[in-house]
Amino acid sequence: MAQGLTRDIAERFAGIALSHVTREYPHKPGIVFAGPDDLRAPSAMHPVFHGSFDWHSCVHGYWLLARLLRLYPGLGRAGEIRALFDRQLVPEKVAGECATIDAPAARGFERPYGWAWLLTLAAELRGAEQARWGGALAPLTERIATRFADFLPIAPYPVRVGTHFNTAFALRLAADHAEGAFLDLLRERALAWYGTDADCPAWGEPGGDDFLSPTLIEAEALRRLLPPDRFRPWFDRFLPRLTEGRPASLFTPALATDRSDGKIAHLDGLNLSRAWCFRALSRALPADDARRTAMDEAADRHLAAAMPHLTGDYMGEHWLASFALLALEA
Repeated sequence: MAQGLTRDIAERFAGIALSHVTREYPHKPGIVFAGPDDLRAPSAMHPVFHGSFDWHSCVHGYWLLARLLRLYPGLGRAGEIRALFDRQLVPEKVAGECATIDAPAARGFERPYGWAWLLTLAAELRGAEQARWGGALAPLTERIATRFADFLPIAPYPVRVGTHFNTAFALRLAADHAEGAFLDLLRERALAWYGTDADCPAWGEPGGDDFLSPTLIEAEALRRLLPPDRFRPWFDRFLPRLTEGRPASLFTPALATDRSDGKIAHLDGLNLSRAWCFRALSRALPADDARRTAMDEAADRHLAAAMPHLTGDYMGEHWLASFALLALEA
């Protein structure tokens, strides 16, 4: 039976995220230092998102907590989550985040991965209880959304790697926040970048430090951004041999050989993100479509390979649960 999100799993995930979203060290900075005055402690540069090893992981750690709080308001650790948000998601701390990214040298800070996660967090904070925290975050959300919208028209080519720079992943997450002209822009870029792709061989997958499948996340972005009557013909052309288990490289879980190595640990995330995409894409097809069985079975294999390894070493522990949540909810 396919594994899904349960109350017990939610409790575990909340505990994992609460253990690291305010853990300041070790820390990997993503900012460009323009001079010696920029050398500050992570919590001074990022008053809200200074934990979880790096800025983007901290952002999606908050997303995980916000989502679990909405899904399970009576969660055992709900009080800790609310207290954290009341302490951190406040105007003065968000203003400090804004000041850091407003620096001229920070124009490309976290583009596009961290941008997409910030917008996803903002979308999650639209709920009734979460609205007060979303309101506090709004100045940063508005800056990131503007930066994203300004960037897309000047980006003539997609980035098709399996890491943070992947543009399809950014489009997919940003779509959960976007409305109106911004959503139209995301859709236009998706079609310009990927609309004519066909018969994808998934060549080079997986790479040694991938946590995304360039093939599957592209398909998932198009699924999210296109109406079904436009997505399904595109998907038929893009991956025409799924019932044959091809491209074969997509159907075999990746092997992480050293989870203390931050790059190799990415491969556990690849298994989780593949499971997420396989599940979401399967559910976009008719119930009697034979491709659903192939994709659902592949998702189960990838989940089974990754779920035992969400904790144990901080190189994976500071981020993997967010991707596990995506997969379990899909």
